[in-house]
Order: sequence, then C-alpha cells, then structure tokens
Amino acid sequence: MTISLDTDQFRTALAQHAAGVVIVTAKPEGVPVGLTATSFSSVSLDPPLVSFYVDQSSTTWPWLRLADHFAVNVLAGHQHDLATRFARRGIDRFATPTRWRPGPHETPLLEDVSAHLICIPHTTVEIGDHTLVVGLVTAASTTPARPLLYHRGQYGRFLPHN
Repeated sequence: MTISLDTDQFRTALAQHAAGVVIVTAKPEGVPVGLTATSFSSVSLDPPLVSFYVDQSSTTWPWLRLADHFAVNVLAGHQHDLATRFARRGIDRFATPTRWRPGPHETPLLEDVSAHLICIPHTTVEIGDHTLVVGLVTAASTTPARPLLYHRGQYGRFLPHN
C-alpha cells in the first residue's frame, strides 16, 4: 500500500493533540540517563502497565534499555525548562540546575514533579521509526501539582473548567 501523506501535514495534524510530558530516567551501569517523552500512556490496570515511544535514532535509548528499572517522572506545569533540557542532545542533563535524588534501585527521581512511577521493563517492540517501551509499574507516588502539557510545539499548563 502506498501512502502519499505529506510529513509536514501529518506533524501539523498530530500537534493538535495536547499531550502530557514525562521524563523517563534510569541509571544503567551507574550512569544517570533520561529523555523527554510526550507519548506516555497508561496501558493496563491489572497488571499495572504504562508505555512510551522512543525514536530509534535516540542516543539515550541504547543506555536506557540496559536498565533493570526506570522511572517515569510526570512533569508539573512549571517544569517546561526541564522538559526542554532533557530533550536536548550533548549536555549533562543531570547537572545543575536539574534537581534529582536516587530512588528505589538507584533510579533517578526528579524533584517537584506531579508523579513518579517506578517500572520494570516489560516489553519493547520496534514500530516504524520508534520503539514502543512498556513498563510494569512497581511503585507510584503523586503530588497535588498540575501537569505540564505539550500542544502545537509549545509547553503549557492545564486549567480546569469552572
């Protein structure tokens, strides 16, 4: 089957969907690594599974896939600078001003986020130019902070209807 969809038109259409923003972190071989993802989703309640996609050209993914645990850090509305930092290449993402602490299994946990989910890798599947990563959630914690959203190439905050 031949698809003639214009790539720019496809990206523009996808940008209409607002997405939550997470940073996935791990510490394989004693080195903290992390990346920003807007493709995070719940998969199942029983067992508790979550997922995200990683571009196969990611330089972080080869390291992240080595970890026996990873954390999903659900960013709070004020953390757009952190999202941008973890999306950049060629920098130490965990250096100042990033604030983090070791969590269970030495998994890096970012400070002031809306939620932390500690996961064990469950399944990975190569799909198109991305890899689907599914994690089994073993622990979760939340704060009352509202989430960071990504829409039309910009970060924003959630405001409920009154």
